[in-house]
Amino acid sequence: MRRTKPASGRCAEFPYNRRMKARLHVAAGLAPGALIELPAAAAHHALRVLRLGEGDAVTLFNGTGGQWQASLLKQGRVRIEGFEAIERESPLEVTLLQCLPAADKMDFIVHKGVELGVSAIVPVISRRSVVRLSGERMARRVQHWQAVAVAACEQCGRNRVPKVAGLVELPAALTAVSRAGGTRYLLSPQADQSLRLLAAPEEPLTLLVGPEGGFDEAELQAARRAGFTAVRLGPRVLRTETAGLAALAAIQTLWGDF
Repeated sequence: MRRTKPASGRCAEFPYNRRMKARLHVAAGLAPGALIELPAAAAHHALRVLRLGEGDAVTLFNGTGGQWQASLLKQGRVRIEGFEAIERESPLEVTLLQCLPAADKMDFIVHKGVELGVSAIVPVISRRSVVRLSGERMARRVQHWQAVAVAACEQCGRNRVPKVAGLVELPAALTAVSRAGGTRYLLSPQADQSLRLLAAPEEPLTLLVGPEGGFDEAELQAARRAGFTAVRLGPRVLRTETAGLAALAAIQTLWGDF
């Protein structure tokens, strides 16, 4: 399987299937009959990556809900033909608080988290986080992760783009979640409770996933004070890039739309 990493954040992990209509994100107002010029990244993806031509059908979405059918014209322009009120959102509202992992693992977490129906992703810095970002470098990474989320929506069919929040220190993240309320789970292999034995949440759910080295005791205590309940995902210790995604899949199976 070919794997590439476009600078735009669009995922080229899966070869384009000609039996499926191309999906493109366009951050603009859309209306039937309108002629619009695709943004440079979307035009490149359609013309150079997918190798579409004049007259080919494409699906557009702007992230606010639903999707638009359109036809590709010359030089990256499209004619919008009609609106479809299609939604593919999970009935569960899940926010993933992910402590920042090393290397490019966050790209993987964002893309697969969007596929698994996450509502929002908050990158978090904890005491044992390997990677440290700040200033302009941090802003570029967050922008890149948001582009990865857009690419994941193009691939998986979602018409609402989950927000990737700015990087935040763990104490600030815990304070914000405590104020917002909702059900809060901290993933821990040492937890007494198993996720599968819990009742379905009736309110928004927040998942907290630690870094490669795990949380220290002070952070665990702070999370408990913020209303987080520790839960485990079986007898094995999962890596940070696996734990949150496994939990999302389990949650969708237990209480969601799987």
